Amino acid sequence: MSKKKRQVKISEIIIPKYKEIFNNKSCKHIILTSGRAGTKSSFAAIRADYQIVSDASGSVVVLRKHHNKLRKTVYKEMLRGINRLGIPKNRFRITKSPMEITYKKYGTTIYFSGSDGIDDTKGIIDEDRPIKLVVIDELTEFFDDGDGENELANIEATFVRGNKGGFQMIYLYNPPKNPNAPVNQWCRKMEKRSDCMHIHTDYRDVPEKWLGADLIDSAEKMKQTDEKMYRWVWLGQSVGVDELIYYMFSEKCKKKPEAGRRYEIVIIGGDYGQHNATTYQAFGVDEYRMQITGLAEYYHSGAKTGKQKSPSIYAEDLVTFMDEIHEQYETKVFYVYMDPSAEGLQEEARRISRTLDYAVYIRDAENDVALGISRVQKALAYGILTVSPTQGEAVDEFGLYEYDKKSIEKGKEVPVKENDHCMDGIRYMCMGAWRWIKRWLPAEVEKQEELESVIDKEIDQDEYT
Repeated sequence: MSKKKRQVKISEIIIPKYKEIFNNKSCKHIILTSGRAGTKSSFAAIRADYQIVSDASGSVVVLRKHHNKLRKTVYKEMLRGINRLGIPKNRFRITKSPMEITYKKYGTTIYFSGSDGIDDTKGIIDEDRPIKLVVIDELTEFFDDGDGENELANIEATFVRGNKGGFQMIYLYNPPKNPNAPVNQWCRKMEKRSDCMHIHTDYRDVPEKWLGADLIDSAEKMKQTDEKMYRWVWLGQSVGVDELIYYMFSEKCKKKPEAGRRYEIVIIGGDYGQHNATTYQAFGVDEYRMQITGLAEYYHSGAKTGKQKSPSIYAEDLVTFMDEIHEQYETKVFYVYMDPSAEGLQEEARRISRTLDYAVYIRDAENDVALGISRVQKALAYGILTVSPTQGEAVDEFGLYEYDKKSIEKGKEVPVKENDHCMDGIRYMCMGAWRWIKRWLPAEVEKQEELESVIDKEIDQDEYT
């Protein structure tokens, strides 16, 4: 005989700040912003799941800007919401292709869609069970990669039809640092409307037992090391953008490698230029100390020295550079993440590194500038990334690498293309080393990944009928 699940009270599974809006159908637009662990996604999932089980004539659509981010984010969050509500999963028809969650009793459905193009949402409209709730996740993407306010107006116009009342839209986003970011400007404009409510939360609004000691310790650690980053990441405040990109780089980030220490794995980020500088920035993976440790630097500028080098010479210099590191640190494996435009240099380096006494893997670097900068900032702020004093050019660039002031005023952050060769190399390295860095960041990051893995197994084991 199967155990009957305990009836769950909504007040037990949402934070107090959200209680006023859970059953408030008079408010058409609800904007939820937060720092990390503010539970806005959990609330939206519980609200969406509750919609289809409590209203026999109203369905839900959940949107992100891009299709490829749906399954690992909002789709899984909705499944967690079902568990939090204490409703047996066998009362739902849950499918991956298409991504839909249907309450069998009423036939009401949660649809998931991207908004890459105008045709993405056209087929979702259900004449019998109109969309009563639209949840838009990661709203910032609609402004960064889409048409912003106009796109949101079109989405509203698409789904509001057929409703005689009670239609709502919930918008979720973590505020960008820049107060002038378009999504922040839109939010301030929406706050003036009588049919809109904006609620901001952070981890301090959440019961401690929900979060766990590790998460709170992670927040407090960042507060101690970088209060400005803490206010943005954990409190969700638009703290403003410093012109200096790596403002958190200080003397504590400079650390001489320990004498006699071995680094079996070394990661090199390489930026290539002919007239401009070519640099290789080498970092050792220190699993014991959970650090990416700066070891050495190669730097040559044709403009400064008046001497140009060919790709084949730069490839030979790379091998010499690796030989020295191998000799000093007994390195067995090198991962080299190279400027994607340096195809000739990469080919030459692959050719002459095939017969070395150690393994060399040369890859195109992932060149997402904004993401890369964010990852370097986090690695610095948490003390995971250190730079050797011998990496002199890199140390200098950390103090010079800036955003264009006019771009900040316009709500975008565009780095000035100066003093950036070492910064590009370190960004490439950090993207390549992310498999290690993400494990050494606050505990909740790893826990989130483990949870998603468990949910994947749950989905595969469920019987879909």
